[in-house]
Amino acid sequence: MSVLPSVTAAIDALRAGRMVIVVDDAHRENEGDIVMAAECMTEEAMAFIIRHTGGVVCLALSEDIADQLELPLMVEENSSRFGTPFTVSIEAADRVTTGISAADRATTVRAATSPVAKPSDLRRPGHIFPLRARRGGVLRRAGHTEASVDLCRLAGMRESAVISELMHDDGTMMRMPDLRTFGEKNNIPLVAIADIIAYRQRTETFIRREAETTLETETGVWRCLVYRDTLDGYEHMALVQGSVTPTVPVLTRVHSECLTGDALGSLHCDCGLQLRAAMQRIQKEGRGVLLYMRQEGRGIGLANKMKAYELQDRGRDTVEANTELGFPEDMREYGIGAQILKDIGVGAIRLLTNNPRKVIGLEGYGLHIIERVPLFCTPVSQKQKTYLRTKRTKLGHLLPEIPGEGFQAQEVRFAKCNEN
Repeated sequence: MSVLPSVTAAIDALRAGRMVIVVDDAHRENEGDIVMAAECMTEEAMAFIIRHTGGVVCLALSEDIADQLELPLMVEENSSRFGTPFTVSIEAADRVTTGISAADRATTVRAATSPVAKPSDLRRPGHIFPLRARRGGVLRRAGHTEASVDLCRLAGMRESAVISELMHDDGTMMRMPDLRTFGEKNNIPLVAIADIIAYRQRTETFIRREAETTLETETGVWRCLVYRDTLDGYEHMALVQGSVTPTVPVLTRVHSECLTGDALGSLHCDCGLQLRAAMQRIQKEGRGVLLYMRQEGRGIGLANKMKAYELQDRGRDTVEANTELGFPEDMREYGIGAQILKDIGVGAIRLLTNNPRKVIGLEGYGLHIIERVPLFCTPVSQKQKTYLRTKRTKLGHLLPEIPGEGFQAQEVRFAKCNEN
């Protein structure tokens, strides 16, 4: 069955001033948000939302609108699990009393999302909680914030939506199949974020193939493709071995850039070991893809990674260092990588990874991962052992117990890795 009807039904509902329910992946937040275009908000609709949710009413805004209103992020150091991008809370400057009533909150929403709204139209803090949607929407971040703004844009409306998490009367979160039952009872269409992603992927792209050549390496000759992310200008590389078709499962490694590990042989991480091991495995198999993504330091950038190393020298682990610097434990996104893999012709994937979140992240963009192939590399330094223990205990990587001393660093040219 096509995924498109649920999206078009949601678009039509928003355009008509009605609500929709947006659900995400069971492995992510596993929740349903009630969503309504901000420009259609009424006192009655706000009362309905407050009555059936936890009462925390959020206002998802495009980055342009958030900038227009000069809304800074709520905190400098966002340590929430999914990096939820709250700004400072707001209240309408006029025509409200305490700000908490349904009428007052509806007034604040309309004031904030007027095409001519300006910062002075709002007071801070208040009882409405804006959220900044990532530019690129669900193709960059598969969250409710981006999904609701995308739906408004697809409906030809202002890129702003009221969203709030649906809740049972007993205070527990509403999940499937109760979300569907609630929608049917109240004539509210339901749409999955995965379907919005699929809808957009059929009609939009944020990558452009810039170059194609052959690349000779120590592991063999590869077909080399370079792509540009048209949203942020980053260039990403795909190394392809053999013939890749959508019908044949392809051994695939999505590798995040690590200058220190990949090029300099850093003993702080296992990135360089994994890169070389993945290239060997794909070369040995004769068919596969290594996607090299510009996501230095799990997305925090080179300078911040060096700051994290300095904190690790003072006793923090890799997760604690990221958090202390004000970053989530992992900032990587997989939407652009998924688009590149689809452009290459990858359909079914045998994913070389120890990270179950990477499997979930790629599957969320419509890729079919039929197998997770472990890629454990024997650590060659004490820092690598500590790093791997943290990945296993705090980031959920599926790794065995870390072995003894292993090889000396100078003996390792290509990683010795478990191929089971």
